[in-house]
Amino acid sequence: MTDWNAHPAHFWMHGHRPAKSVEFAEEMGFWTVSGYSETQRILADPVTYASDIGRFFPQGDSNDPLVKQLSEGNILQMDGAVHRDRRKVVSRAFTPKMVADMEPRIARLAGELVDGLVGRDEFDFVTEVAYPLPISVIAELLGVPASDRDLFVYWADKLLESKNVYHEADPSEDVVAASMAALREFAPMVDYLQQHTAERRRQPREDLLTVLVQADMPDNEITHFGILLLFAGHVTTTLLLASTIMCLDRYPDVARQVRADRSLIPGLIEESLRFVSPVPAIFRATATDTEIGGHTVPADQLLMLALGAVNRDPRQFADPEVFDITRDPNPHLAFGRGAHFCLGAPLARLEGRIAMNILFDRLGDLRIETPPVFHPSPEMCGPRHLPVKQVQRGDS
Repeated sequence: MTDWNAHPAHFWMHGHRPAKSVEFAEEMGFWTVSGYSETQRILADPVTYASDIGRFFPQGDSNDPLVKQLSEGNILQMDGAVHRDRRKVVSRAFTPKMVADMEPRIARLAGELVDGLVGRDEFDFVTEVAYPLPISVIAELLGVPASDRDLFVYWADKLLESKNVYHEADPSEDVVAASMAALREFAPMVDYLQQHTAERRRQPREDLLTVLVQADMPDNEITHFGILLLFAGHVTTTLLLASTIMCLDRYPDVARQVRADRSLIPGLIEESLRFVSPVPAIFRATATDTEIGGHTVPADQLLMLALGAVNRDPRQFADPEVFDITRDPNPHLAFGRGAHFCLGAPLARLEGRIAMNILFDRLGDLRIETPPVFHPSPEMCGPRHLPVKQVQRGDS
């Protein structure tokens, strides 16, 4: 079993599996769901299992203007007709045609990044490829300068730091204070997006911000979606790309197989998503008394759906600890399921496919000789830094 120094909270990465697929985590006060069928059922029933979970995650003073601003208008915490209406607007940027039309631009960006690595013996794969590719694509889609990407990664770090308060059942005053300090460091991103939104009202462009403005979405919802797109839209793909390289290093026979037969790349991407799920968990709340995995769960209970563990459930996946790129089908839940299925999934898959093809075309084998540095936040699973050594084919 390899854990690659994954966060301790990601128990599935350390070879552990709970005795039961549904358990109450007494120390945290919520239910942990690690079973595939149970999670699938929960995600398919937004009436019983609601996405409106903000009340379970209070952050500082609810009367604080910043806290109040960030607690309202989050599409991830909407259900029913309101969610359907908002998702319909946002999905215009992610139609199959829109995604397909982005392929030449993604290929050009990926090619430029990889060409800069030809002949380099050592580099950080995250810094050089896995981060700049998706953030450039997302920035262009949204309509903000990709040159601001250093700001985006800083704000993403602060947003994750601000969530540390949620990772303890009874956080100390110091943890709460540090969380609020990080949130205030993140606040300029809100101003940044609001300024771009106001500019689109004056001067529309061919970008997603203009689409949202012209659909008369409230400003706070536009801001929330901008945060979601710039954060989740790039971090998940960054982790996918880096984790795929990590898996290819650990399983060199697979790397040789895929290099020789590029038709295997889609299967490689799907298995990487299953094996090292970038978003390790999502949450739901019971809207009524219900039964899950043999347990009676009262209304108003918080459920943590441990997607990383779900994607290794032996009841669903044969030999789940084996990295098998030929799994067919491979119905992992890395992108969720149901009403909140990730809109950006086709784009992430496309970026993964393009990047892997170009890497195999232009670079030698990428070897990991020092342990990868995993994301310090339990909210993400995958390398934050991935130092690699390039070995030309025939030199190994």
